[in-house]
Amino acid sequence: MGFVGDGSCSSSGGDKGGCFIGGMKSLVRRKQVDSANSKSSSASGSSHQLAKALTIPHLITIGVGSTIGAGVYILVGTVAREHSGPALTISFLIAGIAAALSAFCYAELASRCPSAGSAYHYSYICVGEGVAWLIGWALVLEYTIGGSAVARGISPNLAMLFGSPDSLPSFLARHTIPGLNVTVDPCAAILVFLVTGLLCVGIKESTMVQGFVTSVNVCVMAFVIIAGGYLGYKAGWPGYELPVGYFPYGVDGMLAGASTVFFAYIGFDSVASTAEEVKNPQRDLPMGIGFALSICCSLYMLVSAVIVGLVPYYAMDPDTPISSAFASHGINWAAYIITIGACTSLCSTLMGSIMPQPRILMAMARDGLLPSFFSDVNKRTQVPVKGTIATGLLSGTLAFFMNVEQLSGMVSVGTLLAFTMVAISVLILRYVPPDEVPVPSSYQEAIDSVSLRRSSCSSSSDMDVEKTKIPAVTSGDSTPLLGEISVGHPLAEKAAAKLSYLVSQRRKVAGWTILFICIGVCIVTSAASIVNLSNPARYALSGIGGLLLISGLIVLTCIDQDDARHSFGHTGGFTCPFVPLLPIACILINVYLLINLGGETWARVSIWLVIGTCIYALYGRTHSSLKTAVYVPSTHVDEIYETSAISLAC
Repeated sequence: MGFVGDGSCSSSGGDKGGCFIGGMKSLVRRKQVDSANSKSSSASGSSHQLAKALTIPHLITIGVGSTIGAGVYILVGTVAREHSGPALTISFLIAGIAAALSAFCYAELASRCPSAGSAYHYSYICVGEGVAWLIGWALVLEYTIGGSAVARGISPNLAMLFGSPDSLPSFLARHTIPGLNVTVDPCAAILVFLVTGLLCVGIKESTMVQGFVTSVNVCVMAFVIIAGGYLGYKAGWPGYELPVGYFPYGVDGMLAGASTVFFAYIGFDSVASTAEEVKNPQRDLPMGIGFALSICCSLYMLVSAVIVGLVPYYAMDPDTPISSAFASHGINWAAYIITIGACTSLCSTLMGSIMPQPRILMAMARDGLLPSFFSDVNKRTQVPVKGTIATGLLSGTLAFFMNVEQLSGMVSVGTLLAFTMVAISVLILRYVPPDEVPVPSSYQEAIDSVSLRRSSCSSSSDMDVEKTKIPAVTSGDSTPLLGEISVGHPLAEKAAAKLSYLVSQRRKVAGWTILFICIGVCIVTSAASIVNLSNPARYALSGIGGLLLISGLIVLTCIDQDDARHSFGHTGGFTCPFVPLLPIACILINVYLLINLGGETWARVSIWLVIGTCIYALYGRTHSSLKTAVYVPSTHVDEIYETSAISLAC
C-alpha cells in the first residue's frame, strides 16, 4: 500500500526539475471533504467554527434577497424593446431553466460538502488547488465590484424618493472633485459601512433584517402584478394586441433576451456560501436553493407578463419601464412605490454581495492560501468579523471613489466561472471521485501503523490463498457443475486481474472523456460566437466540437458511475438528476455566456487573474496546508484517525 506526499520539492535541496514537477503537482493537489475527523484534527478548529443558526426560511430569504435586484425594474424595458418583445415572459422562463441547471449542481455539492467557500471549496475537493484558487480569486472580484456597483445605484433611487436627482442632503449627495474628474458618492460608502456593521453582529440577525427588506421588495412586485393586472384587464391588454405577433424579433430575439435576463438570476449561489452555518445542510440547502430560484423565476415572469401587456414593447421607457407603464394609465403615484421597491431590492442585494466574500476569504485562509487573519471567527458573534470589515472597507472605498459601472461585466465572469466549475465538479464526483485524500503529516505514526497492519494482512492472505476453496456450483440434484476451484487457480486470478484492470480503465476513460467534453464545449461555443469567422471554418469547428461533445455524452451515459460516489462527503442529501446530460448542458450554457462577455471585460479580468496567480505562486503555494500532507487511500482514512485516537488515549 503506497502512502505518498504531495510531491512538493523540499527547501533543503532538489534540482530545478524536481522543484518544477513539485510546483506543477501542487496545482492539482486536492483537499478532503470536511468531516468530524478532519475538523477535530485541527488544534484551533474550535475558534474557527461558524454559528449553526440558519434554516430553510433564512436560506430562502438570502437567496431571494441576493437575486432580485433593481435590475428587474429596468431590465424588462430594455430587453422587451431590443430583443424579446411580448415574448419577454418566455425569455425569463428559459433563463430560469438555464439557471436551474446550475442550481441542481450547487444543491448536490452543497449538501455533500457543507462548508464555507461555495464553488472554491467544491473545486478544491474535486479538481485541484490551482483551479480552486482562481475560482476563489474570481469570486472575490465578483463580490467586491458587485457590492460597490449596487451601492452606487442606491443614491439615485433615494434621491428620486425626495423628488429629484439633486434632492439628497449635501453630505449624502454626489460631488465631483475639481481637477480630478472623480465623482464621489458618500451615500454609497455609508450604506456599505452600515451593512458591514450589521453583518458583524451575527448571521441570524443580519438575515432577519435582509428578510424584512426583501419582504418590502416582494410586496412592491406583488403590487405591480396585481394592480398592473387589473389595469391590463380593464384596458384589454394593448401590449399583446399587435400586428407583429408575439415574437416580433423571432425565436432568435427571444433567445437573445433569455441570455440577457439570465444574469438577473445570479445570486442564488450566495445560499451555498452559508453552508457551514446551516443547521441541517443535507435537507435545508437544496430546498433553500430550489425555493429561492422558483420564487424569483415566478416573480420575474409575472411582472414581465403584466408590463409588456400594459404598453406595446416599442413604446416602453428603457429607463423606467414599470413607472412609465403605470403612468400611461394615469397612475402616476405608482412611481413612488416602485422606487421604494428599487431601493429595498438594492439594499438586499448589497447585503447578499458583501456577505459571501468574508466566508470565501475565510475558507481560503483555512487552507493556508491566504494569511490566517481572514480565518479568525469572533467567539461571541461566530462571524468572520475581520474578513467582513476588510471586505466592507474595500467595497466602501470603491463605492465612494470609483464609477464601477464600466467594470460591472467583470462581476459576471466570476459567477459564470463558478457555475461552470461546479458542473464539472459534479461530473468528477460521479465518475472519478478522489480515491486518495490528504491527511496531516502529524498522523504519520498512525499512517505507518495502518500501512504495516494492512501489509501483514495482505501477506497472510497470500499464504492462505491455496487453502481457500470456492464452493462448487451445483445443479438441483446436488451434482457439481464446475467442481471446486481454488482462489489461487489461474482462471480465478485472471478474472480478478481483469476486473481490477477494467475498474482502473473505467476511471481513466471517464477522466479523459470529461476533459474532451470541456474541449468540445469550448470549440463549439467559440465557433458560434466569433463574428469574423468564415462559414467553412465555423462549420468545421462546430463539427469537431459537436463530435467531441456528443461522443463524450454517449460514453459517460454508457459507462457506470463510480461506486465511491455513494460514500463521498456527507451522504443522505440531494442528488443531481439526469447526470451526465444536465451538468454538460450547464457547462455549455455558461461557457457560451462567458465567451460572449466581450474582449474588454476579459482583458480586465485577465489582469486580475494574473495578479492572483502571482499571489498564489509567491504565498499560497508555499503556505498551503496540503504542502506537507500525506495522501492515503480514502478507504483507510477512518482507520488512521481511529488508530491515532487509540494511541493518544493510551
